[in-house]
Amino acid sequence: MKIGITGGIGCGKSYICRRLATMGIQVYDCDSAAKRIIRTSAEIRNALTQLVGPETYQDDGQLNKAAIASFLLASENNARAIDRIVHPAVASDFTQSGAEWMECAILYESGFDNLVDKIIAVSAPDELRIQRVMQRDGISREKVLEWMKRQLPQNEILRRADHEIKNDGIHNIDAQLEHLLDKLEISGNTAE
Repeated sequence: MKIGITGGIGCGKSYICRRLATMGIQVYDCDSAAKRIIRTSAEIRNALTQLVGPETYQDDGQLNKAAIASFLLASENNARAIDRIVHPAVASDFTQSGAEWMECAILYESGFDNLVDKIIAVSAPDELRIQRVMQRDGISREKVLEWMKRQLPQNEILRRADHEIKNDGIHNIDAQLEHLLDKLEISGNTAE
């Protein structure tokens, strides 16, 4: 069984995946995979440079995050154009990895929900999410809200998901995960 973990920016998906790792479950990180592919694939590098421009990569070969972010936020069409380049490469990498668990912030928007059998949504109150991202990334509240607007609303993510993990600082994460793993085992998954 393939399982996807998703949720909006600042909900704590990566934290949940680190907790799963302590339980012996390794999770394929779509964001890290995309960064690796963007950095190492000549085909992706050429396509992005043609799309965004020569400023896409720095002289040392690293992705120019500011240039990409500016291009992405300029229009929805720009974001979709980058997605059409990067998403198929990440989907292929996930499929070839043999991983059973996937973490993906844009699971539905990317179509990656079609690559998994069950979906777990990580949720947190909006204000907590905003504070987490401001602190983590050192960016303004307005910038966080801009990123949040570009993602599916949390209530829509929860509506589509099979399971929810509440990462609100109140509910016990490990207890929720253990309950979830028991539930998945009942449905025939060994969770490993």
